[in-house]
Amino acid sequence: MESNQFGLFATSTAQIHDAPAVGGAVQGVPSIEKITFHLLRMEDGEILDKKVFSNDFVNLTHNMGVFLYDDLLAIVSLRYQTIHILQIRDSGNLVDVRAIGEFCREDDELFLNSNAQGMSLSDKNKQHQVPENNVENHMHQGQPNMGNSFLSGIKQRLLSFIFQGIWNEETDDTLRIQRLRNKFYFHFQDYVDLIIWKVQFLDRHHLLIKFGSVDGGVSRNADHHPAFVAVYNMATTEIVSFYQNSADELYMLFEQFGDHFHVTSRNSMYMNFVSSHSNNIHALEQLRSIKDKASNSSQFVKKMLASLPFSCQSQSPSPYFDQSLFRFDDKVCSTC
Repeated sequence: MESNQFGLFATSTAQIHDAPAVGGAVQGVPSIEKITFHLLRMEDGEILDKKVFSNDFVNLTHNMGVFLYDDLLAIVSLRYQTIHILQIRDSGNLVDVRAIGEFCREDDELFLNSNAQGMSLSDKNKQHQVPENNVENHMHQGQPNMGNSFLSGIKQRLLSFIFQGIWNEETDDTLRIQRLRNKFYFHFQDYVDLIIWKVQFLDRHHLLIKFGSVDGGVSRNADHHPAFVAVYNMATTEIVSFYQNSADELYMLFEQFGDHFHVTSRNSMYMNFVSSHSNNIHALEQLRSIKDKASNSSQFVKKMLASLPFSCQSQSPSPYFDQSLFRFDDKVCSTC
């Protein structure tokens, strides 16, 4: 917190690597019996509140699964594919704001449960109209399986955005069908299998979400796995943009507007003086020099974008890091 009034700390028990995937958990993701986030008052060290995740997996290494922006806290449940948004109140409480994953809007679960009840009542009415010897088979065939009938809300939004983008590329219906077949339906299962790896705030309403394979999500070297990034609007529950992590268009946005990815508190004036290739000509020249020397441009782009989304504590403001005053080499500067 900017007031330096509170401190946020996390503790966890050991990982269980061969934990069974139950209750909607992702197969292949480890489980941790207990993960606890403690909100402490820095003045006296008193624990004011805590948030506990049981039999879940949050990647705490280098704050990978957590992002703090002003009074908002995002915690990624890798095992259950849920982004928990919490608010840190001035009173010293952790308040649940929303959970993004299986559902996107607050009333999504209520709507689906109400619809399921309506389907069940409709099936019961039909059962009274069929011969007695067919009732048993009809019951097994007609019962809705809410657990497996739908993709998660965030996955629905993602697939809809991809489909709509491909659809709008062509005006001719025949070409549209060909493009959808080659670029959407052919890769449909690949998109369905994507899981959320990491999240960061871009502002109070938008999240930058990184998607990839299960193997990459639990690997210590995820850079070698293909990945995608998406911008998600929490207010409208829409995917705003979607890129593969080797896309030249995304790299150009990163090169020109890199400071927008390094989101800072609205009260952190000193963070505005951190040098980057977006606000410092010397840093930009250094970056382009490295790009020109790279033997493989695509691999360079992928390597540069691998750091997205950034961690909230990835920058340290210091006049020694001001590239208008000093020049340093990240490869030999271990504290950078």
